[in-house]
Amino acid sequence: MRRRGGFTLLELMVALALVALVIVGLNTFIFSMSELWGRGRDQRLFDQHVRAVTRFLEQELRGASLPPAVGIGQYAVEAAEVEVEFGRRAELITFGLREGSRILEWPERPLPDVWCALEVRRDEGLVLYWQSALEEDFDNEAPREMVLTPLVTKLSYDYYDAEFNRWETEELLQRGDDRELLTPTRLRLTFTYKDREVETLVRLPALGKGLPAF
Repeated sequence: MRRRGGFTLLELMVALALVALVIVGLNTFIFSMSELWGRGRDQRLFDQHVRAVTRFLEQELRGASLPPAVGIGQYAVEAAEVEVEFGRRAELITFGLREGSRILEWPERPLPDVWCALEVRRDEGLVLYWQSALEEDFDNEAPREMVLTPLVTKLSYDYYDAEFNRWETEELLQRGDDRELLTPTRLRLTFTYKDREVETLVRLPALGKGLPAF
């Protein structure tokens, strides 16, 4: 008998049905993986943003603390009461940038000796106040403002209590016995995105005799 060389109609229909089932299964798998990847994308971008902002602040504060930005016995970063708007004063962390910063947008040519301060404003985020001490209207004009990130919802201050060998986190800058503002050791930033919160720590360098400890 001569060998059959083709497929019957029933065999072709079964084969097409199997191929269709495989394609449907692959599409379901691909779409489910894409959905899962898309869900995690926002979280990954949020984590990257948190790391970038924290690293930026660490670098700027480190640059503010190294000579010749400050001299022996001077404070690179300190707590101070400053006027951030006309008629409004606030107790904030302040620091100076001798060469300015790459993120500052000047109306004219950039100037050195930039004074900066940090504040978290509700519904706005982490705000950087800045102004050059060389500007003619430095004493009369309010500082410029820049929102570093809208995702920082809280700024706290960590103080180290050497007597009890422990850390204390405060919502406001603390004062000493003679009512002077005390500079904390660390800044504690709270980033919020949707239902997720992340805290990061930024160490404040202090310059005494020798180089600051980072």
